[in-house]
Amino acid sequence: MLSRASAVASCLSFAVLLSAGTCAALELPLPPEGDDVVGQIQVIKAKYEDTFAAIGESHDLGYLELVAANPGVDPWLPGEGTDIILPTRFILPPGPRQGIVINIAEYRLYYYPEGQNVVHTFPLGIGREGWGSPVGNTRISAMTSNPAWYPPQSIREEHAADGDPLPTVVPPGPDNPLGPYKMSLALPGYLIHGSNKKFGIGMRVSHGCFRMLNHNVLELAKMVKVGTPVRIIDEPYKFGVSDGKVYLEAHAPLEENEEKSLTLMDKHAIVINTLLKRDEAAGNLHLDWEMVREIIAGEDGLPIQIAEQRNEVEVAAQNDQLF
Repeated sequence: MLSRASAVASCLSFAVLLSAGTCAALELPLPPEGDDVVGQIQVIKAKYEDTFAAIGESHDLGYLELVAANPGVDPWLPGEGTDIILPTRFILPPGPRQGIVINIAEYRLYYYPEGQNVVHTFPLGIGREGWGSPVGNTRISAMTSNPAWYPPQSIREEHAADGDPLPTVVPPGPDNPLGPYKMSLALPGYLIHGSNKKFGIGMRVSHGCFRMLNHNVLELAKMVKVGTPVRIIDEPYKFGVSDGKVYLEAHAPLEENEEKSLTLMDKHAIVINTLLKRDEAAGNLHLDWEMVREIIAGEDGLPIQIAEQRNEVEVAAQNDQLF
């Protein structure tokens, strides 16, 4: 099969070329039953004043996913006319397609509106090292427009130690870190909310909450309600199927301690364990392991083909050849 670089180039040959203007929110039709891949990669020409943070805000993408998809490009000065890959093709997270699904490993939220054959997806800022975001099943317990912020004692102590004391309450307005809207989760202390800062979406920046672009959080607030289920997962490696082809999407695993960073062998083990959770692992795949290794090493967040599904006749024929 092709090398990873050739596979990426092949994907880009079918990419949509856009001007560097704003893009509609990422509302994508769901694939047919049994398929998992949505959207398509896009490419824009950078303008002179563009940065990855600005491009991300315009196209509902996070900072780090743009960095990963565009190795070698300066995120602060890409250069006028530079081709910028927009990683707007996704393998849907594993598990039920209902309510909100947050995959912290890809800094991204997916929302499946009930009774509609679409998925909405938004970039997120998540908990930074030492303040990790939780994993588990919960729900939206309250929704508040123009919220005030009452900094927890632990955060006030942290800011005070840094010489930046916080008040006991920050009123609604442009300086409020929660932005124009917050959705409280049934996990005490955790929120989905906006921000008073544009930079940091798609990065590890929060005290564990899920930070959204303000226009994104307002859009999501119109679609969800109290009681909407929220499933939070940590899946850096996602397998998916589209038109009989099997894809792997790799993101850098979240690590809490740089001194105990994962080795390449550790990452291979995670990928194998992830694959074994899928039905396709039961002998119906002939994986290109060299491609898998390259994808794991690249961690660019782009779905890349690693195999084709085989029918029972093909599997039986191969088994006959073994005896």
